Amino acid sequence: MKISFILPVLNEAALIRAQLRGLQSYRVEGHEIVLVDGGSSDDTVENAAGLADRIEISAPGRSAQMNRGAELARGDLLLFLHIDTSLPEQADQLISAEMNAGNQRRQWGWFDIRLSNPGLAYRIIAAAMNLRARWSAVCTGDQALFVEVELFHLLGGFPAIPLMEDVAMCKLLRRAARPAPIKTAALASSRRWQQHGLVKTVLLMWWLRLQYFLGVSPRVLVKRYYPRR
Repeated sequence: MKISFILPVLNEAALIRAQLRGLQSYRVEGHEIVLVDGGSSDDTVENAAGLADRIEISAPGRSAQMNRGAELARGDLLLFLHIDTSLPEQADQLISAEMNAGNQRRQWGWFDIRLSNPGLAYRIIAAAMNLRARWSAVCTGDQALFVEVELFHLLGGFPAIPLMEDVAMCKLLRRAARPAPIKTAALASSRRWQQHGLVKTVLLMWWLRLQYFLGVSPRVLVKRYYPRR
């Protein structure tokens, strides 16, 4: 099973080389890296040179970027990876084992996460995110969603919305097939919580998710999540 690691990026020159270097072992194993830039104004694309199989410039927005990456991908499985999330070692083997466990093959899933800040509050947040994902079969973008390419295209890819695209995609996927959540955790950056305040960020994310489930348009919610846009 060949995996296409799809990374949507925007102005991540400071992180891009370290992240891509951490994925090079998967290229050796025959997997591929597809980097989709949303129009960076820094050196993101230049710093990625030689470290990805394909580098594409697309319209901005994670949904559009990830869909474009899926169009370019040549793998059997698509794994959507945020630039500030690091996969556990041998992630490809973990995915294969989990998808083939039991009597029925699974077609999609995600990783549990832990946050880069080791503080107790951040461990509680990560535990809550993991429990919520398993209970609802809806993960966040930080959790490295993976899905078989045929199922992804059958469902039409990520909805063309500016926020909550991961939630919307999981809602489509859970109707189609049971997920394969992986307990071995990926490491996600806690930078947003630290930059904007832990309590404020938690409350904002829960409020946005509640509003979305109540039917508020993502085009309205994105203005609250990115107030300067």
